[in-house]
Amino acid sequence: MEKTLIIVRHGNTFAPGQTPTRVGAKTDIPLVEEIKSRNAAKYLLNKNIIPDRVFAAPLKRTVQTANLIINEMKLNTAVIPDSNFTEIDYGEDENKTEEQVRYRLGLKYINDNNLPGNISDSEIMEYGRAVIGLWNTEAIVPAGWNVDVESIISSWKNFANSITDNETALICTSNGIIRFAPHILDMPDARDFGNKYSLKVATGSVSIFKTVKNVWKCMEWGS
Repeated sequence: MEKTLIIVRHGNTFAPGQTPTRVGAKTDIPLVEEIKSRNAAKYLLNKNIIPDRVFAAPLKRTVQTANLIINEMKLNTAVIPDSNFTEIDYGEDENKTEEQVRYRLGLKYINDNNLPGNISDSEIMEYGRAVIGLWNTEAIVPAGWNVDVESIISSWKNFANSITDNETALICTSNGIIRFAPHILDMPDARDFGNKYSLKVATGSVSIFKTVKNVWKCMEWGS
């Protein structure tokens, strides 16, 4: 018996020419395009991977993505909201640009580690970039973000366990949540996974997990 879990990151929320910011659980903005979501659906159709149930975090961007996939795949189903997969809270970095986020995190790192003074802005940015790097490779939560890691991991494990034999379930969620999905795999933690992949996936990307002899395996990540 095989189970399949499809994870889709929502489409773009910033149009070309706009400056992207960190958008978390507190900011409910819509998609600015449909193509990413429709391409995710076409990708699955080409692989003949058809979801039986479609879930989405209850935010405009994730629900819209899920509905576009349903529309493109002509599925006879409706989106099932699941608040367990609502995007994380970026705290004081909510709606800040990447440059602003890196600078704040760099300063925070310097202050927390009592590093010597006279550090240049470029060095501050490098420290901030390193903090974000650990978030993308090891899911280490930067200071100031409000993330209940154990709860998110538990939600992924519970969701995977809820998929029945021969069922394919699809969920649309966000970047901050998706990086904890590898915890459903038979490994100590997501750090092993991060040695092979970047935990950060692109907008509209598709990740596919399947059970092999009752053990979850990652077939694709961020495709």
